[in-house]
Amino acid sequence: MENFSPLTALIGGAMIGLASALLWIGNGRIAGISGIFGQLLPPARTIVWRLVFLGSMIGAGFLAAILIPGLGVGGPEGEQAQLIGSPLWIATAGLLVGLGTKIGNGCTSGHGVCGLARFSYRSFISVIIFFATAIIMVSTTGIV
Repeated sequence: MENFSPLTALIGGAMIGLASALLWIGNGRIAGISGIFGQLLPPARTIVWRLVFLGSMIGAGFLAAILIPGLGVGGPEGEQAQLIGSPLWIATAGLLVGLGTKIGNGCTSGHGVCGLARFSYRSFISVIIFFATAIIMVSTTGIV
């Protein structure tokens, strides 16, 4: 957190909000990434917009990394981002996140960005659980 920049956080948050609003207004869909991704296999009838949305997210991150070097973790003078833990730990964490999104009917983007913006009670409870779990995990493992 020693390289936190409110400006980049504000710009990133505004871009996430804009992308979510455009998908909702333009397509009538909630920008829940787990739901969008989860409907790719087996393919849903509406696969094109899902591929465009996911491809745009990846492309925007790639473009930002090229245009603004050092924007990510650590800032321009910081170290490169490193994966923490063994491949088994990372795979276990990924499986638990996938299970949680299935049980919770959504992910942090669907509940935290779109659900809270729509004043969804279910999303409010989900976000409380997300944050509580994150706080407990960081407190017990020391991994930030």
